[in-house]
Amino acid sequence: MSVEKKFYGYTADQKEISSYTLTNKSGMKAVLLDIGAVIESLLVPDKNGNLVDVVLGFGDPKLYLENNGSLGAVVGRHANRIANATYTLNGVTYKLEANNGPNNLHSNPGSYYKRLWDAKIGENSVAFTLHSPDGDQNYPGNFTVIVTYTLSDENGLSLQYDMESDKDTLANLTNHSYFNMDGHDSGDVLSQKVWIDADQFTPSDATLIPTGEYRDVTGTPFDFRTEKTIGQDIHADDEQIKNGGGYDHNYVLKTDGKFAKVASMTGAKSGIVMDVYTDMPGMQVYTANGTTIECGKNKSSYKPFCGACFETQFFPDSIHHENFKSCVLKANTKFTTVTEYRFHTV
Repeated sequence: MSVEKKFYGYTADQKEISSYTLTNKSGMKAVLLDIGAVIESLLVPDKNGNLVDVVLGFGDPKLYLENNGSLGAVVGRHANRIANATYTLNGVTYKLEANNGPNNLHSNPGSYYKRLWDAKIGENSVAFTLHSPDGDQNYPGNFTVIVTYTLSDENGLSLQYDMESDKDTLANLTNHSYFNMDGHDSGDVLSQKVWIDADQFTPSDATLIPTGEYRDVTGTPFDFRTEKTIGQDIHADDEQIKNGGGYDHNYVLKTDGKFAKVASMTGAKSGIVMDVYTDMPGMQVYTANGTTIECGKNKSSYKPFCGACFETQFFPDSIHHENFKSCVLKANTKFTTVTEYRFHTV
């Protein structure tokens, strides 16, 4: 196991950006950046033993300073959507910027994926720390989060989030990597198979805000309890699919706070399988429906359906739904959550 730090580029104010490459005994590599705590590359052995980069990324370091699409990045303080870009906490109403129709998406502007994190190298890990001051992004509390990436010799990459605040605040962080098991530059993922251990999802309105309902996946395009290709139902005559232009929905996981396998994705050509484990209650599955990026890694371009995100999370807009598990982090308490991507071949 090794961890190698290299110069990667500069921020707009000339602060140095570094990359951190974790390599295990089987040759799997995870390349991380301290800008946005990004997974820049994830090179995994395929069925023939060749390394395949299974996450999308940019070819120019400068593009990570804006990171349109949140490629590979940690999103916070609140990932996903908040209705009408407004929320009330402890009797105080806070106004966010409406950057996604009438709603706020990913706490932009100023989301954590546009910031330089402090990095600490471990034996087989890198821990990224960010301090977010009281009032930052219009969230209360001096908030600290540590995201620790650990690579195992069994080809697992785990992400542990440790967070605390000195005031009650919203805390809903996720990683926004786009995965393609046949390689980031292999085209769309419509022929790749997905399995999701969820009996329900949370339907949304036309602006992708949850209605508050828990809907059974049976008989809908959202039923992945039996493995199927992403493309099988992605163009179905279904209101929810049309709202998102594909899959962009939260699944109700059965974890009940326990760390468990919740999803898998299998390459059509590579034989690479990714199993997703988490202890979070929800997972947003997003199939890059509107993605168009002309300057990807290795001079590649990315088109709609070029990847799939498995964003483990509290439910979107949970602050407005009493029947959703709360994302409120109470003052002076610590919250820890773990998500892991485990890889093997078939």
